[in-house]
Amino acid sequence: MSFTDLFESGEHSRNIGHFASIANIASVKGVINPEEEKMLKRFARKLDIEETEYAEILKNPGKYPINPPNDAERRLERIHDLFEMVFADHEIDDHERFLIEKYAIGLGYDATTAQHLIKRSIEIYSGGLDLEDYRYLLNKK
Repeated sequence: MSFTDLFESGEHSRNIGHFASIANIASVKGVINPEEEKMLKRFARKLDIEETEYAEILKNPGKYPINPPNDAERRLERIHDLFEMVFADHEIDDHERFLIEKYAIGLGYDATTAQHLIKRSIEIYSGGLDLEDYRYLLNKK
């Protein structure tokens, strides 16, 4: 196995864990609505999740570990992805907030930073922001 294969395998493993986190957020209310399913399929394409992996992950998204990326930009992108799924139905409930805080900590943010990031993101993310606007508003004092 080449070094490139090892890198790609590790990246794919991180993508599977991230997709499982997104799927877990989508299924928190028990049923995945059509908008959430559409977003899940979009994230599966973005993260190179195969059809068989997609089906397996949806069966039990909680069994996949959070495998955080090494750099801050990618962690922030992962949080943004999670918020896109949370706000697919234009609201966030207590369980979704709990899960996203757990994922933020799993991605490598300390508890204080995670709480600030989530509080600020909820304030910002009432509409559909792209990543650049999200990053700008999140870091604005």
